Amino acid sequence: MTTTNSRGVARWSRVPAGAGWGALATVAMSVLMLAGVASGVAPMPKPIPAALVAETFGALPESARLVLAVVSHLGYGAVAGAVLAVLVRRVNIRVATGYGAVLWALMGLVWLPYLGWGLFGTAVTPKIAVATLVLHLVYGITLGLLLDRRREAVG
Repeated sequence: MTTTNSRGVARWSRVPAGAGWGALATVAMSVLMLAGVASGVAPMPKPIPAALVAETFGALPESARLVLAVVSHLGYGAVAGAVLAVLVRRVNIRVATGYGAVLWALMGLVWLPYLGWGLFGTAVTPKIAVATLVLHLVYGITLGLLLDRRREAVG
């Protein structure tokens, strides 16, 4: 893997754009998730970032857990966006959507079992697997659109 592109721009210089767009893609995903949970359409018993923080830091006051959930979810999305921007020379919607699916698999194989929800949340309901896939595809599509539009600046 080279560290510079054809114009001599270091791949690491793409980190800020990847992180910023990753955080924004996380906002898009989170708005959809929160709307689904608030309306009762989402099959998750609570937003997954909030559930993860509650499981890990249950002794914290609820307000602190909420702040930590928001900050950690945005941070995770920002880091994921930065990683994609560094690893992939030309990010496009197809690549970023696939990346969103990879992040979904990681969540379904690691984080949801950590919560006791089973693989992909199927111990609660199989609908969680579909709902979280849709959310991660929204993240990937949004990230792909944003990074692809900024191709000259990041790639």
